[in-house]
Amino acid sequence: MTILAGGVGSRFWPVSTPDRPKQLLPLGSDRPLIVDTVERARALTPDERLRLLTGSHLVDPFERSLPEVPESSYFVEPRARGTGPVLAWSAWRIRREDPDAVLVSLHADHVIQPLERFVTTVRQAVDVARRHDLLVTLAARPDRPEIGYGYIQPGEALETAGAERAFRVSAFHEKPDAETARRYVDGGYLWNTGIFVWKAARFLEEVRIHEPRIGAAMDRLEHGDVAGFFEQVPGTSVDEAVLERSRRVAAVEAGFRWDDVGSWEALARTREADGRGNVTLGEARVVDGSNNIVFGEDGPVVLFGVDDLVAVRTGAVTLVTRRALAPRLKELLDRLPDEVRDA
Repeated sequence: MTILAGGVGSRFWPVSTPDRPKQLLPLGSDRPLIVDTVERARALTPDERLRLLTGSHLVDPFERSLPEVPESSYFVEPRARGTGPVLAWSAWRIRREDPDAVLVSLHADHVIQPLERFVTTVRQAVDVARRHDLLVTLAARPDRPEIGYGYIQPGEALETAGAERAFRVSAFHEKPDAETARRYVDGGYLWNTGIFVWKAARFLEEVRIHEPRIGAAMDRLEHGDVAGFFEQVPGTSVDEAVLERSRRVAAVEAGFRWDDVGSWEALARTREADGRGNVTLGEARVVDGSNNIVFGEDGPVVLFGVDDLVAVRTGAVTLVTRRALAPRLKELLDRLPDEVRDA
C-alpha cells in the first residue's frame, strides 16, 4: 500500500505551505488529511506494508502526526519529479520484496466515505488487476460538472467478482472547460480519482514500454543510485507517462463518496455547514452572512453581513476572496511578490 504524500496544495494558501502542505491540515475531519488516509489504508493492510512516498522535509511532521507508523514505511524521494517516477521507484522497490505484489496507491489528501464501501471497492479492483493483468484506476460518478478533475471514458465491460461496475478505459480526458465538463457528465463519463491498483511487475513493464526515459533510468536503481534515477527521469505524472498511452488500463466504479479537496471551495462539501451554509474552522465566526468559508488560525476571523466569501487568517497573511475565485489561487500566487507569498 503506497500513499502519495508529497506536494503542497497551493490552492489552500496561505495555510498550506511547502513545510506544512494540505495533507497536514484538518480539511476533511478534525484530524489532518494524512491521518485519515493512513487509517483508511490500515483497513486494508498492516502497518508494516504501508509505504509513504514523500520528501525529506515532511518526514518529521508526518512522524509527529503518525507515531505508530514505522520508520521503514517512509520512501523518501531525493527530489520531486511527479507521480510517474515516484510510483515507478516504489513499484521497483516493492517488487524486489515480493515479485507477485499487487500495489494499491492512495493520495494523502482525499476525503472518502464510507470506509466500508472504500474497502470493498479496492478489493474488487485488486481482483480485476489480478484476473485481467491490467492497470486499474478507481472512477467516481460525478455529481456536478467539475472543471478541476480528469475524466474517464468507459469502454468494454469486464468480468469481475464484485458488485461495482468494471470496464476497460476507452480514453482519459484532462481537466475540461465548463461546457465540456457538462457534456462529459451527460455522456456518462466518470471522474478519475487517481487511486490506482496494479501488479508491480505489470506496471513496471508498461513504464518501460510507454515512458522509456523512466525505464532506462531504472538501471540506476539496480546499482543503488536512487539520486541518479531522480536526476535522470523526466518530471511527469503517471497519467501522462503510462495510463494515457497504455492499452492495458481498466477502471472500477467507486462505491463510495470521493473528493480530492482541491481548493477552499471543497470545504463546503467535506465539512458541516451551519443553517445559513457557512463553514467555519478554528477561530471563525459569521454574523448575518451566508455561504461563507472561514478559517481562523493565530487569531479570530469575524465576517459580518457578507455572503459567498472565503476568508483565511494564518500567521502574517490574511486572504479574502470570493468563493468562485478560490480554485484560481495558483494564479494569485504567481502575481504576488515573494515577501507576501512566503510570509
